[in-house]
Amino acid sequence: MSENHDSYLSTATLLIMATATGLCAGANYFNQPLLSSMASALNISEGLAASTVTLSQVAYAFGLLFLVPLGDKLEQRGLAVGLMLLAAAGLAISGWGGSFSLLIVGTLITGVFSVAAQTLVPMAANLSDPLRSGRAVGLVMSGLLAGILLARTAAGLLSELGGWETVYQVSAVLMVLLAAILLRALPQARNPAPKSYAATLRSLLKLAAEHPRLRSRSLLGGLVFGSVSALFSTMALLLSAPPFGLSDSQIGLIGLIGVAGVITASLAGRLSDRGLGQAVSLTAIGLLLLGWAGLYLGSEQLLSFLLALLVLDVALPAVHISNQSVIYQLAPQARARVNAVYMTCYFTGASSGSALGVSAWSHAGWTGTCAVGVGFGLAALAVLAWDHQLKRADSAQQADQQCHPQPQ
Repeated sequence: MSENHDSYLSTATLLIMATATGLCAGANYFNQPLLSSMASALNISEGLAASTVTLSQVAYAFGLLFLVPLGDKLEQRGLAVGLMLLAAAGLAISGWGGSFSLLIVGTLITGVFSVAAQTLVPMAANLSDPLRSGRAVGLVMSGLLAGILLARTAAGLLSELGGWETVYQVSAVLMVLLAAILLRALPQARNPAPKSYAATLRSLLKLAAEHPRLRSRSLLGGLVFGSVSALFSTMALLLSAPPFGLSDSQIGLIGLIGVAGVITASLAGRLSDRGLGQAVSLTAIGLLLLGWAGLYLGSEQLLSFLLALLVLDVALPAVHISNQSVIYQLAPQARARVNAVYMTCYFTGASSGSALGVSAWSHAGWTGTCAVGVGFGLAALAVLAWDHQLKRADSAQQADQQCHPQPQ
């Protein structure tokens, strides 16, 4: 799939890609700890400010569906860099616009074009040593997950220094710099047999139809992320109220716990390379359910709450990496489109979990939110059982083909 490169991607280049994916992904999470500050500064209600969270997720899903598949048609380095520059423009509009209407415009632009992160992940797999592709994906995904988990921390701290706009302004500049670095560091890469854009979009449905494990693993990813998103969308509401009474910056600092998840992402990638992806997924879903039990019981004790949050931050990336180790082997020639199918489901699950979590909070408080999180987790466990059956069926079919080869 690549051109004009003599060797596999170096660890240094993968680290730059990880940083870029982290900034792109994190750009959609800056607003979560800042909603109160945004509402006060822009003279709008907190509910209206919270609408930016939903809009960013919807915009991101749009970009996943309609822009990420271009990675199998266009030159991939240029596509990634171009998307990053457009995302930087959205961040700049949000940071320097000075009005709610321009914040909405900036949020939508950033959400759509920050899917640059999802073009870099399959590039890491395609341009790395095939025997270590799981490690390469795990490393880049560690950056993406770090961006998601630590975005709140950066937003909260920078807000204390210069107001809620600061994180958008700083990130816009950093995005441009990283785009320039990637333009020099990455080799050109292109699908040797690109299709038309319409055919590429149609092929998304065809890929999903042809590969049952793409369907099962995409659904699994969406359910797990939906479970955790129910927490992320309501955590600030819980922690800002009695008995905790934490400020925006203090809530943002809690995101540092997410570092544990970044570390386990690389471990999950290595274990998946050794054929232990099913065990990784099962263990992670067990941790997810255990974490929700801890969040429910620790709703009035900060230390207990933080320990349970740590468990969820470990579970989320472990499932995600094990999912990607499966789906990227299904159609190596179409990894960008496979990734588009998976990530569209992934963020559809996130937006659903977020919406249901907020609704449950409004009607039943923290107990309702925890019920939503557990419900998503139990559904994920059922989907994993289905995926295991699909894996066994595939293994049996491959064994039968080896024993009874087709005549030439």
